[in-house]
Amino acid sequence: MQLFKSYTFTWWQIGIFKLALLAIGIAIGAYWNEIFSDYLIALIVIAVITNAYIIYVSLKQTDLDK
Repeated sequence: MQLFKSYTFTWWQIGIFKLALLAIGIAIGAYWNEIFSDYLIALIVIAVITNAYIIYVSLKQTDLDK
């Protein structure tokens, strides 16, 4: 059994996926705000680092020389 597989999605399917993640994140943040308020700085740092990595990988994969 292969645990990780490659998938191909259209841009709008990824948009729906991101919208679902955003909605889940807002719901969790609204419901458990007192729990996550202690870790807000750490969560922001994680978000910035992971987003920077994704931007780096995306730009590296695009062929900007041609």
